[in-house]
Amino acid sequence: MLGEKKFAVEYVEERPWERRLDFLMLNPSGEVPVLIGEAGTIAGHYAISEWLEEKGGALPLMPSSGLSRAEVRRISAWFDDKFHQEVGRLITVEKIDRRFMGAEDGGGGPDMDVVRVGLHNLNLHLEYLTYLLQSRDWLAGGEMSLADLTAAAHLSCLDYTGDVPWKLWPVMRDWYARLKSRPSFRPLLADHVAGMRPPPYYADPDF
Repeated sequence: MLGEKKFAVEYVEERPWERRLDFLMLNPSGEVPVLIGEAGTIAGHYAISEWLEEKGGALPLMPSSGLSRAEVRRISAWFDDKFHQEVGRLITVEKIDRRFMGAEDGGGGPDMDVVRVGLHNLNLHLEYLTYLLQSRDWLAGGEMSLADLTAAAHLSCLDYTGDVPWKLWPVMRDWYARLKSRPSFRPLLADHVAGMRPPPYYADPDF
């Protein structure tokens, strides 16, 4: 979102499971993201996204009509809540997050039974998203919006571990290829997890 709006920002890595006191002073919930800037400190991706949209920038990511804005929020919440609980939490947390957690925080190797449940659920979500894209240019309507960026952020984590069966879902693959081709997405595709390489096609828009 910052890239599409062409807002400059310095990224700081935070491991929320460590619950650092300095970070808890910024956001008592202990969750990322937190934005620190001229307006002060804003915590939580919903609050940050709304604030960035109100600030303006190069590209609007929320439509002007009330019903269309509601649909963008619905799809964004779908990914942040339902998709995360049924898919991302079961795959990304198991395969990536637990690698960096200490034993006292639940770290260790992935539970593949949990991962398999997530993979099953992933296909159910991809089926629904394909249904949406069969009648829309983008997930929430005719223009790219915050809903597409939210969805792509979640799916890029799964793509990093090679768990998205793109060949089975060509409509979703074409949608994701359009997002991967945008300049705002390139820094995300260039960011690697320490000690874990993505598949060769991960950063290729023509996958």
